[in-house]
Amino acid sequence: MRNPIFDIENWREIGATLAQNKTRTFMTGFGIFWGTAILALLIGGSEGLKHFMSRNFEGFATNVAIVFPGRTTKNYAGFNKGMEVKLDILDVSNLRRAIPQIENSSAVVTQWANAMYGQKKKSAQVTGVESNYDKIFEPIIHEGRFLNEADNSNYRKVCVIGKEVASELFGSESASGKEIEVNGIYYKVIGVVGQTSEINIGAKMDESIFLPYNTMRRGYNLGNDVDFFMMTLKSGYSPSAFEKLVCRLIASNHPIDPEDSGAILYFDVSEKFEMVDNVFLGISLLAIFVGVGTLLSGVIGVGNIMWIIVRERTHEIGIRRAIGAKPRDIIVQILSESMVLTTIAGIGGIVFAVLILAGAEKAFTGPDDTYVAFQLSFGQAAEILAAFLVLGTAAGIIPAVKAMRIKPIEALNDK
Repeated sequence: MRNPIFDIENWREIGATLAQNKTRTFMTGFGIFWGTAILALLIGGSEGLKHFMSRNFEGFATNVAIVFPGRTTKNYAGFNKGMEVKLDILDVSNLRRAIPQIENSSAVVTQWANAMYGQKKKSAQVTGVESNYDKIFEPIIHEGRFLNEADNSNYRKVCVIGKEVASELFGSESASGKEIEVNGIYYKVIGVVGQTSEINIGAKMDESIFLPYNTMRRGYNLGNDVDFFMMTLKSGYSPSAFEKLVCRLIASNHPIDPEDSGAILYFDVSEKFEMVDNVFLGISLLAIFVGVGTLLSGVIGVGNIMWIIVRERTHEIGIRRAIGAKPRDIIVQILSESMVLTTIAGIGGIVFAVLILAGAEKAFTGPDDTYVAFQLSFGQAAEILAAFLVLGTAAGIIPAVKAMRIKPIEALNDK
């Protein structure tokens, strides 16, 4: 007994049946083609949009809190409101001692300066940082290395410069090992860095000069001042949970009201990342909603064409039943036609979507070869095709069962 699934004559008959009404087959196939293409474009496009947006935050830790000094908004201990608050190294020590959940932290001081190498000059932001700064705000290392704890504790006169600063001062030459003058003091260049994140604190890394915090405050008579303090927390801890404690600890070292919300500015970066995550979730849900709607419209089209095919072939099905065709053979015949149409049109739709996504990926590739990943993975493409195949086959089950239940005598008398 021949198996209709592996019977070559059966597949030829399927092809002939689908070719019998080319316009109808084309319109149904186009519905499936367009449905798979739209679904694939939505998935690939939403992933690309997520990548495009998240690229702006690459290189910046997601659980960061930044503490800035503000101005008092309340009279306290004989001091009038409006007093400018200044953070100092004692505040930093108190925070580190009282909050063991801190994983990485850095006191930061900044000022603008002129950097010179020979006759070349470049205006840049000079930033004094501690050794863990690069774990909070991760740079791209183009040359050498970043500052470490030994540089800071030993007051070494070394610096790390941004890529644009290096280009202005040294051109195509290597900057490592050379000395530059920064506001009258010479520093040895130990590294060249660039910025991955679009988040800026003052100036971009590419346009900055980094000095060890201790070296900078001693060299430029900054005393114990701290412009701001950055910290990341260990896994499982949220920066927002420590805001009141941080403000209270700093207030204990200054003549400010512990409840003065304007005196200490606490910026929880994790909240911004959470907002971005919610946007990503919304994009994904929208893509799923629209994609499912498109998927169902394609499946309904398959079901409709199968109903029409069964109705038109009632007489033929009756003859098959009369000469001994089993119900299973009729069901397999109808479902096979549904599967062939769905598979061919679905593959075409996915190929079309991949080509469009590849074009979008190329269009969004930056001059520094940074790109946005719009492409579908092979697994995603296979899942889309499988979903259409399963649902398209399911849509053909009811027409196939109807065909199987046609009585030979009724079918032969059908006009």
